[in-house]
Amino acid sequence: MLFPRRDCFAKILRVFPLYFVVFFQHCCGMKKISTIFALFVLSLSIASEARAAKALSAQDVQDIGRIEIYLNSIKSFSADFMQMDDMGGIARGVIAVSRPGKMRVNYAPPSKDFIIADGNSLHIWNDDLQEQTNIGQEDSLAQFILRDPVNLGEGVVVTKLERRPAKIEMTLEQLSDPGAGSLILVFEDNPLKLRQWRVVDAQRNTTSVSLENLSEGINFPESTFIFSPPNFGKRK
Repeated sequence: MLFPRRDCFAKILRVFPLYFVVFFQHCCGMKKISTIFALFVLSLSIASEARAAKALSAQDVQDIGRIEIYLNSIKSFSADFMQMDDMGGIARGVIAVSRPGKMRVNYAPPSKDFIIADGNSLHIWNDDLQEQTNIGQEDSLAQFILRDPVNLGEGVVVTKLERRPAKIEMTLEQLSDPGAGSLILVFEDNPLKLRQWRVVDAQRNTTSVSLENLSEGINFPESTFIFSPPNFGKRK
């Protein structure tokens, strides 16, 4: 079970594709969080690794190799993001990543929700509930996204590669949880640059996260990735 209290995220699961996780309609106020980090709390699945591999051409394999090299060249980055879902919901914020293992996501005001991966756990803060949820990174997609090196043949499988003018879309599924969904990474090409990811759940609901103002090679203060509950030391 990747996400404790899965019922709490029902609303999110519904709004966000399975990969970004458990968002259904009566979620306890964590729609935005589960949405974007459905990417981190959601498991993907595949019916057959061998079947998926046979669908890839020699050119696909070459491009997958280029993408893997590119992803491994990014040790840290920050970007503004815009998150959209099938229900018409839009959220904005800032994401900071430092590999291996560290990430921070702050949603734009008036929201005070945020997410931190500190190298061991993924911490999700719900300000409306004044409550935190903790998830082991090894049990989430965060492990794939934040690990160093990224290995596109370990734990996940590339099921599709689509080339469009100046763009490549790569679909990934996780091997460990059949029936979950898929993650689509969208890259600008020549040169490669990550621009968007989309999560598609078992019900075909889609959530997209588009990156803007991407800056690579950032030296973040260590405090960036330390989780401290905003209500720490306050009386209830």
